[in-house]
Amino acid sequence: MPTEVILPKVDMDMATGKISRWYVEEGAPVKKGDVLFEIETDKAAMEIDAPASGILRDVTGKEGIDIPVGEPVAWIYAEGEAQDRPVAAVAAPATEEPKREDTKPVQAEPMVQAQPAATAAKGEGARATPLARRLAAEAGLSLDAIAGSGPKGRVTRSDVEAIISAPAGRTEAKAPDAPRRPNGQPSASSQALPTDGAVLNHAWLRQGSGRPIVLLHGFGADLNSWRPLLQAGPVDAPVLALDLPGHGGSGRTVPADLDAIAAQVEATLAALDVGPLLLVGHSFGGAVAAAVASRGIADVRALALIAPAGLGPEINGAFLDGFVRARSEASLVPWLKLLVADEQLLSKPFVNATLAQSADSELRGVQAAIADRFFADGTQTFDIRKQLAGLRIPVRVMFGAGDRIIPSSQAFGLPGEIALHVFAATGHMPQLEQREAVLRILLEMARA
Repeated sequence: MPTEVILPKVDMDMATGKISRWYVEEGAPVKKGDVLFEIETDKAAMEIDAPASGILRDVTGKEGIDIPVGEPVAWIYAEGEAQDRPVAAVAAPATEEPKREDTKPVQAEPMVQAQPAATAAKGEGARATPLARRLAAEAGLSLDAIAGSGPKGRVTRSDVEAIISAPAGRTEAKAPDAPRRPNGQPSASSQALPTDGAVLNHAWLRQGSGRPIVLLHGFGADLNSWRPLLQAGPVDAPVLALDLPGHGGSGRTVPADLDAIAAQVEATLAALDVGPLLLVGHSFGGAVAAAVASRGIADVRALALIAPAGLGPEINGAFLDGFVRARSEASLVPWLKLLVADEQLLSKPFVNATLAQSADSELRGVQAAIADRFFADGTQTFDIRKQLAGLRIPVRVMFGAGDRIIPSSQAFGLPGEIALHVFAATGHMPQLEQREAVLRILLEMARA
């Protein structure tokens, strides 16, 4: 069956959205993770990725008109799969269409034509998305000097933002393939970014100035899980999100231990010339963040941990097992409900996005192996307390009092200089359930 592409909810108050541009034409092949289209809100322009690989067909979402959140805007068919869905474009407002003088039926067009994202405009040598071109032009950057991370070397918005924002909002162009140490000094050997999986998949979610905020997601999630937090208010700092190994667009490997993951995070930060920085980690990502901070290789100036793993042995093993095994909405949703205190936060787009990952059996297989290694028999097999005790930087720990994955009581007994925030009526995801408070804390730490 074809994979449904829906208009996602990128803002908690969003009921409808407008597609500002399509980056892929009807009938074009796409890979999972390719940018399909862009949604513009009054707060940000968001690029939406393909949930599966295949051929984009039955595009019904037109540019510039209101579309309800969760509405299908296209379908992705597997190679060779028969197209059996009727093509019916979303109707544009009557004021936008000139009245036809004839009365003959007119076949609905599948989409408003837009310049394909992977094709450079005539006379502009580099391949780039339209938004990347605009951002580069505004910043005075040459697209030819930017290494593209998109399909066939296409320069995407995140590529441009990585140069504009890293490490502290600089706007001068620099070669993106010259790794630097956290102190900003060039590394002993400037070479192209590693392609062996050492550098993790990443995206600059915000431009800005000042201390960069680096985000590490939890088990089974990806970097996009941080987007709702950033909709809680204005963010003036550059924000970089990474996909952990075996998650999102990073390599599908099972790391040997926390140090192995920390080394990949460090390599990514060095390759992007990021530092000094505020490091933020949720759940399993919190344990990774603690390891990175304690190793002293990356220039971490402050550490924020949200429901971090590694403070005690207990974890909800049934959740881990059920989550990685679920392949349908009926089997997935009961486990997702354990993540939050208020089930209404589990929006349809959130469920659909998680379900799309569940359909990737290879991805979930790798994650099952990661769970077996780090949470064997429903037990956290690592301890970050000693690492936290040895830190000499500001550290804040945030938990939900109603966390049903990792008990908030595990945060008790931490060193007195570590600030602890426990939110009432909150589950395992304070960054979603208490996003305004969490964002305020993170911005305070970044500005300190």
